[in-house]
Amino acid sequence: MTDTNTSHPPKGLLRLGFRLPVYVYRLGLGWLFGKHFVLINHLGRKTGSPHQAVVEVIERDPQTGGVTVVAGYGAQTQWYQNLRVHPETTIQIGRRRMPVVAEFVSAEDGEDIMSRYVNRHHKLTGELFSMVGYTWDGTEQGARQIARDSLRFVHFAPKG
Repeated sequence: MTDTNTSHPPKGLLRLGFRLPVYVYRLGLGWLFGKHFVLINHLGRKTGSPHQAVVEVIERDPQTGGVTVVAGYGAQTQWYQNLRVHPETTIQIGRRRMPVVAEFVSAEDGEDIMSRYVNRHHKLTGELFSMVGYTWDGTEQGARQIARDSLRFVHFAPKG
């Protein structure tokens, strides 16, 4: 039905391309991404040094202002591993910065989140899966399997 991820986080020019949105945020132009992307500030799990990553907002909670994102390379994603050790952080969406706590979503809930995402963005889902090295059969069940077996979801809950 669906293969697991056969790739690893990008290197070289592809990595630079993935890092480009971080530089856009650093230039004060994060508003160009609207509410579709989030800048995650995180501390290194070993060094404690500051790092940043930009990822797509998968879902948002209009009542709390919290957002959910996905670690496309699963548990090996660096920002995900760092947040496991230091879950209290700040994020920025557009121009808005907020202190948050990273909450790690269960595999079952991750499947449901992915199912809703596929229903909203079917074509984009295939392109994103392909970009990070997943083979997807185009079905909701296939997306659920990738979510369960390979992806990791994080919900950023506003503090206070």
